[in-house]
Amino acid sequence: MSAHKIYQGQQLELFRPTGGDIAARDAQDLMSWPFFSLAKSRRVTPIDFRMGNVSIRVEATVEHGMATIWDADVLIWAASQIVEARDRGLRTSRFMSATPYEILTFVGRTDSGLNYGRLKAALDRLQSTTVVTSIRQPAERRRHRFSWIAEWKERLDAAGRPLGIELILADWFYAGVIDDALILTIDRAYFELTGGLERWLYRLVRKHGGRQAWGWSFDLEHLHLKSGSLSPLKHFAYDLRAIVRRQPLPGYRLALVTDPNSRIRLTFHPTPTDPLAAALRLSRRRATRL
Repeated sequence: MSAHKIYQGQQLELFRPTGGDIAARDAQDLMSWPFFSLAKSRRVTPIDFRMGNVSIRVEATVEHGMATIWDADVLIWAASQIVEARDRGLRTSRFMSATPYEILTFVGRTDSGLNYGRLKAALDRLQSTTVVTSIRQPAERRRHRFSWIAEWKERLDAAGRPLGIELILADWFYAGVIDDALILTIDRAYFELTGGLERWLYRLVRKHGGRQAWGWSFDLEHLHLKSGSLSPLKHFAYDLRAIVRRQPLPGYRLALVTDPNSRIRLTFHPTPTDPLAAALRLSRRRATRL
């Protein structure tokens, strides 16, 4: 028998992903704009971003802090499962159920007690962080307010061992996921990126650079604004130069150039994928789960 939940007058049917080794998908709106903290330390200072007709304000609680770009892995997992099921002709819902093992292994983490604790902390931040945005609103002055996860709960057996997690995704997020034009496949090596700035850069580059042979570029001040980072521009530029030296982004080559107006710009171009290197990464990732 299917499980249902009444939430704010809506009857939601429980969606239980089938799992498996599926493609990782990300929501383009989340890749383009500053929705998450890039710092591993707790952030409570709001993100207040405006550019053209786009406005975003992200607010955090003192208790949990702002949802981070690592917490967003849960949303990538959810988007991937929903799109996979939809493409297979299955019914989906923003009311989802999974085991911690399924979520953690999908995002390249081991199913340890430490990582399970981190997953629950991530769910708390995703639930307590609130977003107000004009993106995808039909009227110019209209705003949508939501939390990434409307609510979540842990299911335990009689001995207190975790059986699974149930969560309800924000309707704004779910609506973007089920729209084909708003989802992109990302490289699974993304989950191996350890720095918040390099993770954010990969998502931005994947969104804007795509697979275009000529690549794309941004000036540093524009990048700094879009990141939502609290780091001063000088420190942001220093960190960016370190990333360019390391070249950690899978599938892309970064460079810093000076344009005719003497502004420093970050350029990025797609690079050929090495099938052997990709297979080795996948093998290492699977080995960590054993």
